[in-house]
Amino acid sequence: MSKFFRFTMLVVIFAMVLSACAPKADTGPKTVKVLAMQQAGATPEEMNAIVAKFNEANPTTKVEIEYVAYDALHDKITTAMAANPPTYDVVLVDDIWYAEFAKNGYLWDVTDQIDAKTKSDVFASAWDITTVNGKAYGMPWLLDEKYFFYNEAMLKEAGIAAPPTTWEELMAQSAILKEKGIVEYPIVWSWAQAEAAICDFVVLLYGNGGSFMDASGAPAFNSPEGVATLQWMVDSIDAGITNPASVTYLEEDVRNTFSQGKAAFALNWLYMYDLAAVNKDESTIVGNVKMSLIPAFEGNAAASSSINGSMGFSVIEKSPNKEAAWEYVKFLTSEAIQQEYSAHLLPIYQTNYSGDGLAKLTALNESNPVTVPAFNAQFPFSHVRPKVPYYSEGSVALQLAIQEALTKAKTPQQALDDAAAKWVELGK
Repeated sequence: MSKFFRFTMLVVIFAMVLSACAPKADTGPKTVKVLAMQQAGATPEEMNAIVAKFNEANPTTKVEIEYVAYDALHDKITTAMAANPPTYDVVLVDDIWYAEFAKNGYLWDVTDQIDAKTKSDVFASAWDITTVNGKAYGMPWLLDEKYFFYNEAMLKEAGIAAPPTTWEELMAQSAILKEKGIVEYPIVWSWAQAEAAICDFVVLLYGNGGSFMDASGAPAFNSPEGVATLQWMVDSIDAGITNPASVTYLEEDVRNTFSQGKAAFALNWLYMYDLAAVNKDESTIVGNVKMSLIPAFEGNAAASSSINGSMGFSVIEKSPNKEAAWEYVKFLTSEAIQQEYSAHLLPIYQTNYSGDGLAKLTALNESNPVTVPAFNAQFPFSHVRPKVPYYSEGSVALQLAIQEALTKAKTPQQALDDAAAKWVELGK
């Protein structure tokens, strides 16, 4: 055997060894990992069904979805950013986090990925959710607000002909309900030391003629209107109108209490209607649940006030699968999917609320003939929380202030003044 032949054979063998040891090309579907919330609009079961539809229609992509509670969602996202590549490709982002996440470079700027028709068909207010400084960092998905629910049977038993239109009227009706022994605590709230309490505070604050921030961007929640609002919250507990357990409750606690017939009134997100009014497995008061405009305080210029609790789905900037992830986000937020899964999540498309679009939407789900008109009536009165990069830290300070006042560790004035000082410090 010649030296040249032996050398050639060694080269061939060496090449074969290298080929055998080299990592195999990944010919399988790309995996897109999604982080969502346990209860935000569509239920996990509905979200899983949407994932299955997408995976079936897109064999080159495999979506895997994970759910966490709302209070864990923000930190779960920020922690995921420390990995390389990040743990998730798509995340559900609350309206109040977009400024922070955009500033930190977490989210992919998809402004140029959105076609003109989608841009025009979706509510302009929905684009406000995912847009920061004129750039879109995701697709709006959940266009939600809080609603006022009441137990019609309880009101009829008390001889009350119509639900309250003011908070003063609610207090008077609640006194009747208590006096007649119909319900021990007429109203239940989500006032735990969490973002849920901020949402209810915003509803009451704007319904009392107050505002969160002033025109210069300084905190205004410690104004006379803000202090009076928080004092009303404290007084409602002292009067036995508000369930005292509300200081530990989140939205699911409110739903469960109301659905068990232990409250005549409640504020909650849209998802509660179907579960409390329609689903006999989840509620003992099916047939008695009604909705009306959230009351406002007497003398307020507006007839109602609510909180905009909207969210969007965004692709992570450092995701290695951005294009595939964006295809899933487009599918999830498409008009067809939003219509089909509208029992707990009303579409973001304004074309669905008039003409043939409205007729189709109201026919799709048993709850829509009630929830669609409720949305149309309540949405003009909804208010947003400030879109500032330091909102998460500021919210923690205000959550603490509300809790301190409700538990009488501080007066409402002192608690709100302390929180406002923290906001000023954070804004520097």
